[in-house]
Amino acid sequence: MPAEPEMGLGLRERKKLRTRATIREQAMRLFAEKGYGETTVEQIAEAAEISPSTFFRYFPSKEQLVLIDDYDPVMIRRFQEQPPGVPVLTALRRSMEQVFGEMSPEQLEREMARQRLIRSVPELRAAQLDELQRTIEMLADGVAARMGRPRGDLESRAFAGSVVGAIMGALGDNLLSLEKIGQALDYFEAGFPFKS
Repeated sequence: MPAEPEMGLGLRERKKLRTRATIREQAMRLFAEKGYGETTVEQIAEAAEISPSTFFRYFPSKEQLVLIDDYDPVMIRRFQEQPPGVPVLTALRRSMEQVFGEMSPEQLEREMARQRLIRSVPELRAAQLDELQRTIEMLADGVAARMGRPRGDLESRAFAGSVVGAIMGALGDNLLSLEKIGQALDYFEAGFPFKS
């Protein structure tokens, strides 16, 4: 579940968030026990005490259950909430620090397990490109809105793609390192200078 509190949400919305978290938790447990390829949607649904049709109301597929990053929308919302005078890269850094800083140790471990699974299953690793594109588009829309630019403009898209690429490149096999992300953003902000 994202680092957003359930406060302010109605009973139905809170129940949906808990059901979604239960489905994902049971799926990750089964993947660890049986393997990703050997685990079926039916087994996940049974473990989560829901029907397969309910599973598909929350996730379009087993693959998407793993790939969808619940923290991206929270981060973009935090990015938009930064004061208007804050430079765009600083606003992005602060939003990441807030979201990662609010994650409980359990949430952080679940996210690390999700990242490890993506890296260990070839079809998930390949499909992650589509999810990265969604992240870039979401960030580009947030940047455009923050900068008062038209949605989908070249500069916002190039900025978002460059930032995501810099972070991915810096992280390498480090699944979630706020320190590495910070270094990537520093390098990005400095204009990618090569030191001798």
